[in-house]
Amino acid sequence: MRAVYMVHVELTVAAVVARASRYLVVEEAINDQRVINQPAGHVEPGETILEAVIRETREESAWQFVPEGLIGLYYWPHADGRTTLRIALAGYVQEHDPARPLDTPIVATHWLSRQELAQHPSLRSALVLRSIEDYERYPLMSLDRLTHIQDVS
Repeated sequence: MRAVYMVHVELTVAAVVARASRYLVVEEAINDQRVINQPAGHVEPGETILEAVIRETREESAWQFVPEGLIGLYYWPHADGRTTLRIALAGYVQEHDPARPLDTPIVATHWLSRQELAQHPSLRSALVLRSIEDYERYPLMSLDRLTHIQDVS
């Protein structure tokens, strides 16, 4: 009989926000290096996908994110054995709170063009540009496609 191994994923969300041909990104200090990412992070226990992306965007950029559509799902097995499933959502931001402290390890927020991002030497991962390319290439899927099923037992 063959052994069965299951993949355990780290479930993450990312917000893709476009305004005047520029994208909201965060600059993070990771392992003594500054990298660029979308506002993104892990879904916490008891949180829905939409709650997570709204929270992460607020914590990392001080903007209130309003999700409008699903861009895609990105399955990413890492060389170190971890696996990430990233859910990228598009939307807009409102109600910026410049006095709000940004989450650690965020150092700053920026609005960068797709071209600036494509030429940037320090993207956090290939997912940063890929989700923007997919946002520009494909129609958004309805948020109704995201279903949160609660355990009722």
